[in-house]
Amino acid sequence: MQQTRQRHRVVLLPLPLQGHINPMLQLANILHSHGFSITIILHTSFPSPNPSNYPHFTFLSFPDGLSQSEASTTDLLSLILLLNLRCINPFRDCLVRLISDAEEEDPVACLISDAILHFAGPVADCRKLSRLVLRTGGVSSYAAFAAFPTLFEKGYFPVQDSRLEEPISELPPLRVKDLPVIKTSNFDSYYQFLTDMVRQNKASSGLIFNSFEELEQPALATLCPDFHIPIFPIGPFHRYFPASSSSLLTHDETSIPWLKTQAPKSVLYVSIGSIAAMDEKEFLEAAWGLANSKQPFLWVVRPGSVRGRKWLESLPNGFIEMLGGRGHIVNWAPQQDVLAHPAVGAFWTHNGWNSTLESICEGVPMICMPRFTDQLVNARYVSHVWGVGVQLENGLERGDIERAIRGLMVEKEGKEIRERMLHLKEKVNLCVMQGGSSHESLQRLISHISSF
Repeated sequence: MQQTRQRHRVVLLPLPLQGHINPMLQLANILHSHGFSITIILHTSFPSPNPSNYPHFTFLSFPDGLSQSEASTTDLLSLILLLNLRCINPFRDCLVRLISDAEEEDPVACLISDAILHFAGPVADCRKLSRLVLRTGGVSSYAAFAAFPTLFEKGYFPVQDSRLEEPISELPPLRVKDLPVIKTSNFDSYYQFLTDMVRQNKASSGLIFNSFEELEQPALATLCPDFHIPIFPIGPFHRYFPASSSSLLTHDETSIPWLKTQAPKSVLYVSIGSIAAMDEKEFLEAAWGLANSKQPFLWVVRPGSVRGRKWLESLPNGFIEMLGGRGHIVNWAPQQDVLAHPAVGAFWTHNGWNSTLESICEGVPMICMPRFTDQLVNARYVSHVWGVGVQLENGLERGDIERAIRGLMVEKEGKEIRERMLHLKEKVNLCVMQGGSSHESLQRLISHISSF
C-alpha cells in the first residue's frame, strides 16, 4: 500500500498589528497550499482576524497581560517592549500545550514568528523547536536596522538636526534623516531592542522576506555575509492569492462604486495606514493641497488618525460641498482592490512596506509621506533608487502638496515615473511565476521546513 506523505504543522506568531497580521496570514495561505497544516497564535489584548474567514487554519490565543492603555499604539516603542517582556511565559505555556496535543500524524515542524517578537526565540529553543523569522518589512530597511551598532560606533546616534542631510556612506543612498528611527526620549531602549531583535533573528533557522530579489538585490547582498542562515525572499505574498479578508477595520463599501464613476488613471488614492497619525495643522494642509490640485481623490481618514479629533470635524464648513463630488472621503478602504482599479493613477502613502509593495504590484506611482522607522527608508528607495515616486520632504504645506500631485499625475515628470513603475511591475509578475526568483526561493523554503 502506498503511504500518504506525512503532513507537518507550522505554527505562526504574528505581531498583533494590522500591517504585520496581513503578511503573516498571507504566508500561512501560501504554506497551506503546499501541504502544511497551519496554527495561528494570537494575543488576547488586540483585535484579531475573523477565524471564520480561515476555516482551514487552527487559531489559538494566549493572555499577554496587557491592559487597554498598554495595548495602545500611541507609543509603539513602549508597546513592543511590553510584548517582548510580558509574553514570554504565557506564550511558552501555550506552545507547550500545542506541542503535547499535536497528533502523531501532524507534528509541529517549526514556529514562524514576527521578527519584532524576538522573545519567541529562547522559548522555541527551550522546546527544541526550529524557528524561522518573518520580517514583514523590506530588506533595505532591515539592513539599516542591522547596521545600527556600526552606525552608533561612528557617531550617527543620537541623531542631530545639524546632520540630517548628511549622506551615510555605509548605507547609500540613505541620509541621516532617512534612518529608521522612532521619536522617543528613550533611544537607549530602542537601540537595545533592535540589537536584541537582530541577534535573535540571526540565531533562527531562517529569515523570510515579503520582497523579491529584483527589487532589493543590493540589500540582500549586504545582509548575507553577516547572516549565516538561509534567507528566503518569496514576496510579494499577496501575488500568490487574491486579496484576503484579514482587515481588522471595516471597509467602507462606497469606495469601489465611486471609483467606477471616475476616468482612467485620474484618481489620487490617499492613505497613511492603520497606525500613523497627523496633527490638525497637517490635516488641513493636506485637505487644501488635495482640493487645490483639482485632481479627483479617494481619501482614507481613519478615525483617530488626526490627533485630538474623532474624524472630519477639523474641515472648514462647506469644504466637502466645495469639492463638487471630486473628492470622496472614507473611514477605511479595501486597499488592494483600490490600487488595482483602473481609475487610480497615483497613491499618496506613508510608505509602510505592505502599501509600498502593493503599489508596485499594481504599477501605481507614489507620493511619499513617511512618518517613522522603516517608512523613512522605503520612501527614500521609492523616490531615489527605484524612481517610482516623489517624496514630500519638508513637512506638509498645501503648495508643495499641490505641486507634487500635479507633477506626478499630469506633468512630464509623472509620465517618466509611470514608465519606470510599469517596468518594475513586469518584474513582479515574472518573479512569482515558475522559474522566477520568488518562486524558486519559495521552493527552497518548503524544502527547508519539510526537513525539520
